[in-house]
Amino acid sequence: MNDAANSHDIVHTLPSGSIIQSGPYNNRVYLMNLAPTAPETEAVDLITRAQKKGYSKIFAKVPELQAGPFVQAGYVEEARIPAFYRGKETAIFFAFYVDPAREHETNSMALNAILEFAQTKGGNPVSPPLASRFNLRPCTPGDAQEMAKIYRRIFQSYPFPIHDPDYIVSTMKSHIDCFGIEADGKLIALASAETDRSAGNVEMTDFATLPDWLGNRFARHLLARMEQEMKAKDIKTAYTIARAASHGANITFGRAGYTFGGRLKNNTHISGQIESMNVWYKSLQKLS
Repeated sequence: MNDAANSHDIVHTLPSGSIIQSGPYNNRVYLMNLAPTAPETEAVDLITRAQKKGYSKIFAKVPELQAGPFVQAGYVEEARIPAFYRGKETAIFFAFYVDPAREHETNSMALNAILEFAQTKGGNPVSPPLASRFNLRPCTPGDAQEMAKIYRRIFQSYPFPIHDPDYIVSTMKSHIDCFGIEADGKLIALASAETDRSAGNVEMTDFATLPDWLGNRFARHLLARMEQEMKAKDIKTAYTIARAASHGANITFGRAGYTFGGRLKNNTHISGQIESMNVWYKSLQKLS
């Protein structure tokens, strides 16, 4: 694991009430939550902030009804998710490239091929039942040490500090439901459902399977379980921001009936480098 994995960007609240994550790790400003009362100058203010810090990208998640000032300020839409807010309003994922070079993908043809293949798998989520030797269960704070150990092994770097057991515990207590698959009493695969209860959406994230156990389709089983759990909590829309270069991740969501919402170019520091990410989404209201 490289040293960067220990130096994550900081999440903080702006005077407007908007929540951002920013720092040199992802080399960006990420507008995570735009306050309903945020001034129309927020879009320009973020550009000024990024320029002063020398960050090369702004990534902004914005309700469609508040998108006007971002379009006027020169932001470009990279993805969108319908019914993201309370099962009704669309979210637009905007980018502003302070450094135009960051927008260029050197591997765009390969990423397009991965996406096209994943989309051919749509509507075929059925998997054989999980073998009896495996147990899929919710994780608890007592699992945090083992979870962090798995994440350190799988991800050389990650946009949030999931390598830290204390961070895992704190998010479990606030807004993240974690699930794992174990064999012989030891966790071997993980995933998380990061909920925004007020907005009625959930990000399906943090999928990891130890190398010796690959090929068992654990991600599919974890995803199906999380969908049912989130539907029971009246969450309306599920989505993920998956590595565009990952065949497995994109196939998992394509097969599970998720719709491709767009690609975030050179967006996220993960597995040792800045990578492009694919946005996939699905309505949980339609689950049986």
